[in-house]
Amino acid sequence: MELHFATNLKLMRKRRKRTQDEVAFSTGIKRPTLSGYENSGVLPSVENLLVMSDYFGLSADTLLRVDLHLLSEFQLSQLERGGDVYVRGSNIRVLATTVDKHNRENIELVPEKAKAGYTNGFADPEYIKELPRFQLPFLSPNKKYRSFQVSGDSMLPVPQGAWITGEFVQDWEHIASGEPYIVLTLNDGVVFKIVENQIKERGVLRLYSLNALYEPYDVHVSDVRELWKFRNFISEEIPGEAGGSHNLTRLVMQLKREVEEIKGKMG
Repeated sequence: MELHFATNLKLMRKRRKRTQDEVAFSTGIKRPTLSGYENSGVLPSVENLLVMSDYFGLSADTLLRVDLHLLSEFQLSQLERGGDVYVRGSNIRVLATTVDKHNRENIELVPEKAKAGYTNGFADPEYIKELPRFQLPFLSPNKKYRSFQVSGDSMLPVPQGAWITGEFVQDWEHIASGEPYIVLTLNDGVVFKIVENQIKERGVLRLYSLNALYEPYDVHVSDVRELWKFRNFISEEIPGEAGGSHNLTRLVMQLKREVEEIKGKMG
């Protein structure tokens, strides 16, 4: 079995911009010992392996057996934010993804006809591998993106058939109210909505449409499987209205709240 502790240790130390002296001071492991781990292929004792595991926030198994140099920048950043599946188990939202021949994250396309299958296959690497994929050079290589095709008229002026590209949201506590997101739930599938974050207060996300004919509704956070924050959209049609989308979404939310308050008072 090939082990990767030496190269992984050096990679993670350099990504943190730490010298061997600094790591030695923080961990209590002598600098010559660290140098031996990185440069001579010396394997650590169990005690020191666990110390390094705690220091980098990675499991001992990952440090020893996973060649971290083969991971994309997005996957490495997920690990650094506490996304090691061996450490956090079922608490982590593991994202199935693909990379190109240069190990760059692809943007996978989920067409309208594939959305039903995506609801069941979103976590299956084999399913994700079969989706069309492309690159957008103006997006950050350190983040993960996916494009979904819009159906229906609930988000007009974004036209039906438009491709919405979203950025994967790992930490749901940072969901910004009043912003557009692609939301995947097992009951409703893939929807594109304005989100109001009520996780702390009620354990739900309230979803709004830009089209005022559609009523807002709540989804419990336990039913949500993925969230993608809106970044851009591509369409063959010119949107029916121009203007600041953020101002428009906040206006829609405010108007709907006021209507609900009026209904409550009348009731």
